[in-house]
Amino acid sequence: MLALSIIFLLVGLASAQIPALGNCPDVEYMTNFDIEKYMGVWYEIEKYFAVFEFGGKCVQANYTLNNNKTIKVINRQISYITGVASSIEGIARSEGASNESKLLVTFPSVPFGGNAPYWVLETDYDNYTVVWSCKSFGILHAKIIWILAREPSPSLDVMQKAYQVLNRNRINRAYFMRTDQKNCPAN
Repeated sequence: MLALSIIFLLVGLASAQIPALGNCPDVEYMTNFDIEKYMGVWYEIEKYFAVFEFGGKCVQANYTLNNNKTIKVINRQISYITGVASSIEGIARSEGASNESKLLVTFPSVPFGGNAPYWVLETDYDNYTVVWSCKSFGILHAKIIWILAREPSPSLDVMQKAYQVLNRNRINRAYFMRTDQKNCPAN
């Protein structure tokens, strides 16, 4: 039984990448979230390391509202190593009240994937969004944070607004990695 618990812990840590002691920290997420305005294409600008994106560039997510109020999620990237494009499709659904930005995302093709938290800490819907994912595993937690933008190369002003969200939530920027969005194919 202990071995099985360790396996589930490792699988969970692999889905949320930066480990630390204790439970997930408290963060401020949006409570006046408009899911319809959030739909569309978002380009990944910066993120914490995520093994499932290893070696990826031109990373983007496309969100489409389904009739049943779930969200179709399609994530795309191109491998630096092979140049091959890949994508994965999932479903997001609300975790909290309908106006909260707390979502759970499931990728059915990923074994042992389960539901991953996807909390929008803040967005202006037109330029940037800051997304938080964190899971607690007893004495540890693991997190990923993304800065996404509507354009592959957002302005410094847009990035400053995203960084303010990180600062307000005491999120360490030292772990951030810039995503290469240069020479990407058009949608």
